[in-house]
Amino acid sequence: MSTLALPAPGLLDPARPEPLPRADDLPAQITRSGLTGRGGAGFPVGAKIAALRRPPAAIVANASEGEPLSAKDTVLLRESPHAVIDGLLLLSDALAPRAALTIMVHPRSAAGVRAALAARPDGHRVRLQVAQERFVAGEATAVAAALAGGEQIPADHPHHLTEKGLRGGPVLVQNAETLAHVARIARHGAEAFRSAGSAEDPGTRLVTIARPEGAESVLEVPGGATLREVLHLAGTEPGMLDAVLVGGYHGRWARPEQLDLPLGPRPAPGVHGAGAGVLMLLDRGRCPLAVTTAILDHLAAQSAGQCGPCVLGLPRIAASMHDLEAGHGDPARLRRRLEAVAGRGACRHPDGTAQLAASTLTAFGPELTAHAAGRCTGWRR
Repeated sequence: MSTLALPAPGLLDPARPEPLPRADDLPAQITRSGLTGRGGAGFPVGAKIAALRRPPAAIVANASEGEPLSAKDTVLLRESPHAVIDGLLLLSDALAPRAALTIMVHPRSAAGVRAALAARPDGHRVRLQVAQERFVAGEATAVAAALAGGEQIPADHPHHLTEKGLRGGPVLVQNAETLAHVARIARHGAEAFRSAGSAEDPGTRLVTIARPEGAESVLEVPGGATLREVLHLAGTEPGMLDAVLVGGYHGRWARPEQLDLPLGPRPAPGVHGAGAGVLMLLDRGRCPLAVTTAILDHLAAQSAGQCGPCVLGLPRIAASMHDLEAGHGDPARLRRRLEAVAGRGACRHPDGTAQLAASTLTAFGPELTAHAAGRCTGWRR
């Protein structure tokens, strides 16, 4: 069971710089807390730290936020930048006091974070770097490439970054929200973190509520909350929706009959994977095929240009969805194109794009049939 109770103060409550607590047992506290990464992969943070072969050469707070619909890291850094900075410094104190520390931010967050660092006596320990504006910029190897002065695109890396990432040393990249949770755990302990959420998904997470035109609000919700509960917290009537895209542009569609399933760190039977923490609402009357086609066009254009599945496969996937929207496409042909890119990319961009397209085929069968017959059930594109 999940509890809708939230800890106080919340992640988005403004916080002033305070003396940092001791970080001696922080890795153990993080492991006991059950904290998972909030950047999209949902990997246990304690396990990621344990995978380090030696102290990291660099630790990065990743707020690149290349997902077009996401605003959670931007809002977090606007409302409570010191929580993120505290988490970064505490993790360094626990793992590698000599590590190079960087906050990688979307351009819209740069001025506020710069001011927050300047207001702290320990702000000189952290370097601010502005991310390049592209969808794949937030991928961990893209962040590492930018740290090294290169183009911020993913790399087909033979080693995990926790083994080798920057000048031969390990790099630990954590999402900005994840580090805000680290600071909360350091100050209040693992059990306080676990007091919210569920046993399977402890703590809270930030969720961006969006529509196809962009982000609308950011909420802090308990782990294990169902989609219906999150929608009610957002003041949205579920009965007015035709579907929800869960996880952002690399996510999956959920239909009304799936709203009582919980959000979790990763997709699993009976669980919606939170992904990038985005819930894009599809109002009744919107054509899901038109909305998906526009997203696939964007994803194809955001290719890093490094492998065939991205350069060739993603435009073909988008073209197949255009054909289906126009009423003369072949779902079987699209499925073959999805199979051709699965697991073959230099990064996970082709896999995420294929996941969205496959979910569309599964969720909107009647709409595909209607379009093939020359009709569209949506009145608005």
